[in-house]
Amino acid sequence: MSKVFKQEVDTKEQRPGGPLLITLLFKQSVDLPEIQRIAEVCRKHIGNVECRKDDDKSLFIFALDHIAKFQDGEAPVQLLLTSCTNFDGKTVDDFTRSQMWDCQESHDRILEECRYSMLATDFLAGGLLSLERANLEMDFLAALAELFPSCEAFFFNISGKLFEADEIRNNQIEGSDRFIRYAVNVRFFTIQGTNDMMVDTLGMGTLCIPDLQYHFHDLNPNWIVNHAYNVASYLLSSGNEINSGETVDGIKDGQMDSSIQWKCQYENASIRPNRIVLDIDMEEYSSGKRK
Repeated sequence: MSKVFKQEVDTKEQRPGGPLLITLLFKQSVDLPEIQRIAEVCRKHIGNVECRKDDDKSLFIFALDHIAKFQDGEAPVQLLLTSCTNFDGKTVDDFTRSQMWDCQESHDRILEECRYSMLATDFLAGGLLSLERANLEMDFLAALAELFPSCEAFFFNISGKLFEADEIRNNQIEGSDRFIRYAVNVRFFTIQGTNDMMVDTLGMGTLCIPDLQYHFHDLNPNWIVNHAYNVASYLLSSGNEINSGETVDGIKDGQMDSSIQWKCQYENASIRPNRIVLDIDMEEYSSGKRK
């Protein structure tokens, strides 16, 4: 039986362009590698870097090929990795676990067995263009997967996605679609007492790109999940914006079809966290009220 969640009032709004947070999960405590090893692996994946340790408690990696530009100057993006600390899987709530589609059968075991963690994040990456940032973040992820062979899983704190580490290590996806695959969660909900369903994305805001939202009925939700991933990939790879009132290709027999156009408009998200989303009106399949 699926769990029922009550929507709570969320007054804290998610800030676009904020840091990407990745938690590395371990069964046993591990030390930070030697700085020479870190630099070697990071140069392989990221390019020209400079690495500094801070009293064995954290590591700073300066990505010298990725310069963040702001009104008052510019500086290389910094990637940060903390030392290993205790981890309590109980801090990951049932609502978040319910949307861990990539580890449906194993997420409870992973979160229970992994008692240690490291936190990887970034500083100044919001000053990069979305496409460059997406690729840098995923290059950093690949470096982390190589640096820590005992890492059991990667948890993306913003989107709530959880992956067993071997899936990251065996990745065959190239370019910015890696970010869509690993850092963006397409969530699925049914609305209690109705035939309505909801699909939304979570994680695009890190790149200052709006998340998507679909409120609908009488369509295969797997079609909508695929549609959401395709639209998210388009928004990131093309750099194009979709304005309120503009349209995207709809779906016919499970495939995107340009003969069907669904209108888009910006709205407040129906499901937490609080953020502005691009709501897609699916015409006769749409549910809910739209302005």
